[in-house]
Amino acid sequence: MKHNNKKPLILITNDDGVHAKGIQCLIEVIKPLGEIVVLAPEGPRSGMSSAITPYVPLRIFRLKQEENLTVYSCTGTPVDCVKLAINEILDRKPDLVISGINHGSNAAICIIYSGTMGAALEGCIFGIPSFGVSLTDHSSNADFSEAVKYARIVAEKVLEEGLPKGICLNVNVPNEGEIKGMKICTQTPGRWVSEFMKSKDGSGKDIYWLTGVFENFTPDDKNTDEWALTNGYVSIVPSQIDLTAYQMVDRLKHWENA
Repeated sequence: MKHNNKKPLILITNDDGVHAKGIQCLIEVIKPLGEIVVLAPEGPRSGMSSAITPYVPLRIFRLKQEENLTVYSCTGTPVDCVKLAINEILDRKPDLVISGINHGSNAAICIIYSGTMGAALEGCIFGIPSFGVSLTDHSSNADFSEAVKYARIVAEKVLEEGLPKGICLNVNVPNEGEIKGMKICTQTPGRWVSEFMKSKDGSGKDIYWLTGVFENFTPDDKNTDEWALTNGYVSIVPSQIDLTAYQMVDRLKHWENA
């Protein structure tokens, strides 16, 4: 499809599905910034991380087309949506990819599991300035008024200043109390514990429900995203697609001679 080359081209996706309140609120606040193309999953795809769909054909459905806004749904994952948009729908590379607004936090280790951030990282792989934005409220009818305000601020900053190659942003917005502003953070070290609730199915066989509690290894570290969110700040963590542990390369070199 042909796009207006005079306006920034912005691709929006998410992992809660194209009809989720979070993405609908995001679309409205981002529309004034450029030409918007939305390609999002047809339904919830939370926890998909960077999953793709290799063995089942994907389908795309156009849901809406109006001036400077086209909305599609897809049968695939958030990453499938980004790939399909860039390879099959758009006539040029987007100026910005935004994923969200997610219902629920993607701070700390949640970035590893997040379909929201999987899509942002995929945009990053294509060399497109990208960020994911999440609200720390899982409710389907959450109040996104503060989240959209900061999503707009970050979008304007990224369009103006860009991002370095291989870097995207993980933006999380607290849902309680007055927001004090934005804080550039590091990812909180920690992990989920007590991750399953055991129960029985109708025939008495064991089944397991994913649950859990996040264990923060450094709760007093004011540089981390969890501290920022707990203390009323929007956390912004610069994140990268290169997972190489460079400090280990020289240390392991002697293995080459084994």
